[in-house]
Amino acid sequence: MRKVIRDFKILFNTRLNQDYFILEILSPEPLIRIMPGQFIQVRIDKSKDTFLRRPFSIHDVDYENNIIKLLIQIAGKGTKVLSELLPGENLNVIYPLGNSFSIPELGEKVLLIGGGSGTAPLLFLARYLNEKKITPDILLGFRNKYRIIELEEFSKYGKMYITTEDGSEGFQGLIDEHPILTSNKYDRICCCGPEPMIKKIASYARLMNIFCEVSLENLMACGIGVCLCCVVKTTQGHVCTCTDGPVFNVNQLIW
Repeated sequence: MRKVIRDFKILFNTRLNQDYFILEILSPEPLIRIMPGQFIQVRIDKSKDTFLRRPFSIHDVDYENNIIKLLIQIAGKGTKVLSELLPGENLNVIYPLGNSFSIPELGEKVLLIGGGSGTAPLLFLARYLNEKKITPDILLGFRNKYRIIELEEFSKYGKMYITTEDGSEGFQGLIDEHPILTSNKYDRICCCGPEPMIKKIASYARLMNIFCEVSLENLMACGIGVCLCCVVKTTQGHVCTCTDGPVFNVNQLIW
């Protein structure tokens, strides 16, 4: 798949809460075709301490208006700088990078699972599935109700289930403890989030013989398989998350 380096314009920078914001960036040319699960590498020009590009999942795509949405968590100096960008400013990106979630067959019962910033690639996936006449269940987990993000947007595309660790909203507990995992039967799970959460969901999927793909949140510097900082061990040997992933079938991963 063709990749490009391009300057996008900041269209909107919307703060969701103290931790998360959404960048809507406008391409000067028609967007290249993007698949759910792919990511971009962003150059952060205004941060002297951020030498390397940063990877971000593609949160949503508007081909008609040539807009990409990025859901970003403020986690350091680079993302703090991005949170302060103003409409009209440029953002240099490389896209589309990585592989994508595989697309279910019509009639499959699908569950999307996201924890924290791991919700980022799932909105685009949920909308894409709707376009294929598939309505997934969506299970999202957060620390508390104040960190819940994009609930209204996700609700457009599937039945919502929420967990919070403190019980301030939805089911109290961790994602892998939610009762739908035992009460509902699924053919496929698509998951993204912290590694401990992904490992628990992977174990559940293997136990229940459910097809499961996970998007890994490994550190990536180049995004094109050169720097080797995102290598993961699989049944096919050591591979780069940025080129052979970030989406993997859990049966491929050796943890």
